[in-house]
Amino acid sequence: MSETSGQATEILLPSSTVALFSRDQETLVAARDIENDWRFARVKLHVEEGDVLTATEAYKEISSPELIIIQTEMIDDSLAGQLEDLAEHCDEGTSAIVIGPDNDVSLYRNLIDMGVSDYIVKPVDTQIMADIIAKTMIEKIGVTGSRLIAFLGAKGGVGTSSLVQAAAWGISDIMEQKTIIIDVGGGWSTLGVGMGFEPSTTLREAVLAAENNDEDNLKRMLFDASDKLCVLASGGDVMLESSVTSDQIECLIDMLMVKYPVVIADLSHAPPELEKAVVTRANQVIVVSTPTLPSLRLSRSLIQEVKDIRGGNDDGIEMVVNMQGLAEVSEVEKSDIEIAMDREVSTIIPFAASVFIDAENKGKKLIGDKEGEKIVKTALLPIVSKVIDGEVLKSGEDSDDEESGILGGFLNKFKAK
Repeated sequence: MSETSGQATEILLPSSTVALFSRDQETLVAARDIENDWRFARVKLHVEEGDVLTATEAYKEISSPELIIIQTEMIDDSLAGQLEDLAEHCDEGTSAIVIGPDNDVSLYRNLIDMGVSDYIVKPVDTQIMADIIAKTMIEKIGVTGSRLIAFLGAKGGVGTSSLVQAAAWGISDIMEQKTIIIDVGGGWSTLGVGMGFEPSTTLREAVLAAENNDEDNLKRMLFDASDKLCVLASGGDVMLESSVTSDQIECLIDMLMVKYPVVIADLSHAPPELEKAVVTRANQVIVVSTPTLPSLRLSRSLIQEVKDIRGGNDDGIEMVVNMQGLAEVSEVEKSDIEIAMDREVSTIIPFAASVFIDAENKGKKLIGDKEGEKIVKTALLPIVSKVIDGEVLKSGEDSDDEESGILGGFLNKFKAK
């Protein structure tokens, strides 16, 4: 019955959970194929062979998702009672879509009046189902932004790029978040060595593709490090000139954040105007230092500048002390660092030359090594998880409209578990 509305759905969908119950094999296959749709990178989709009764039994024991899709061959008067029973065992806020056998206007209106979000007539292919789910989730949760994390070194040689790569592998492989890395340093980028690719483009070419909304061209500039991790394969820029403006880098970030839940920006060697543009809008800024006095002095000044740029707000600014143990006799103790910096150190990472240098020189995953994996899990992921821990982030105000019908809008009467 329903067709996707004119509302744009070609965006990365908000973090959410969706469950489908059907006994139709064609529908089950179509639903499982949705995982290949880039829009669903943050959506957890559960597909189960069953019907409304199966769903009801399931949610007697576990919390219900944001959206339940039920396929039924039964459209008589008993359907309403079964849906009402399902509603009694769902959490507040759960929505429902029904897939049925008949193109019946009266049935469609009755279901909508009951509080069902949509009614679809089978057969339902992957594209139709994906569009209907996208429309429903956008209307329900709103269009939410991805997370931009910026890594900024207090000085050269503190290991910023290595930590960028380590964090990206952890976020993509361990947290299972689709991630992309961009190196704002242009020709100074070393990501090609660390990630195992030859630079095939320049930062200049990438921002021009974004300005022209040329998705196909930009896609050719990406290196797939894994199923969930991509890298902008830049690095071919000239080293002693900056040919990218702050507006252009923001345009590129805007384009990438539509398609990737997590965008990590390496600001090593980036021109100051580009650093400022990125840290201004980043959800999290990670300042990397070493426990040596010159680096710490610069860190103090840098963190204050970042704070000023962000309107005096200290939220989202993290300090990482890297390479502890490299020069023990010259290092400042953590307690003294925190007193001098007047802030807590987010984490201290030990100097592990064999882990970081070997990974970078050979273009290997840092988490492929047990020691490297431990560093990522214990030192980096607790920091980045503050902004990307799968929380459903709502945009705009929640609707206070009262729902009509026997199911109370399929959401208001549910009891939270």
